[in-house]
Amino acid sequence: MEKDITLDGINLHYSVEGSGSPLILMHGWGCDHTTVASIARTAALTHTVYNVDFPGFGQSTEPDSVWGVEQYTRLIENFAKALGITRPSLAGHSFGGRVAIVFASRNDVDKLILIDAAGVKPRRSLKYYLKVYSFKLSKLFFKAVLGPEKAQARIEKERSRRGSSDYRNASPRMRSIMSRVVNEDLCHLMPAIKAPTLLIWGENDTATPLADAKKMERLIPDAGLVSFPGCGHYSFLDNQAQFSAVLNSFLKS
Repeated sequence: MEKDITLDGINLHYSVEGSGSPLILMHGWGCDHTTVASIARTAALTHTVYNVDFPGFGQSTEPDSVWGVEQYTRLIENFAKALGITRPSLAGHSFGGRVAIVFASRNDVDKLILIDAAGVKPRRSLKYYLKVYSFKLSKLFFKAVLGPEKAQARIEKERSRRGSSDYRNASPRMRSIMSRVVNEDLCHLMPAIKAPTLLIWGENDTATPLADAKKMERLIPDAGLVSFPGCGHYSFLDNQAQFSAVLNSFLKS
């Protein structure tokens, strides 16, 4: 069942399926609730699944300012409060994993499932920093030579050319949000997570490498890692049968 709720001026779209204890499911960046529909179907065998579109994705409206992970987490906390959801399980893929980590670090959570999740600040190469600082210098040059309006247009063009596909496909505000959240390191929050935690990963994941999962496993007190050979950042789609079996076993345990 598809539903909408207005929270803090945001129209939040979500679907509900299944029955039993509540589970909040959160998709990755550039996706929406339909991307993780196969996860929802498996979880709905044992739980009532609330599968949300984050603000700025799917049928939910954009934030009115440049949000960080904290603002996204507060909205999910308000969502749970508004619907009377207590002690939920959480499942988050990629960016959704960031929100799940923050939520679980300060709320009572039954179980936590992190799927190819973000949250460990990526290691950057010298090439990356050269690219960043050359772009910053070019921004100063454009502003000095072209004037404010033309410079801004040129800067946005350069950002689109240099950025990832997720960045290029986003609106200006969502690009600013992406730039903010991608560099947030959540490792300091992981030891505070008390819920039993399942980490599910693709061994060929290049967006959030398996090394990130191993670090999370060390930092989260009650965590276990299952990794799938030959799978990438969308391990739940690359190996649906094994993923569903592992998830179902964890949720029923």
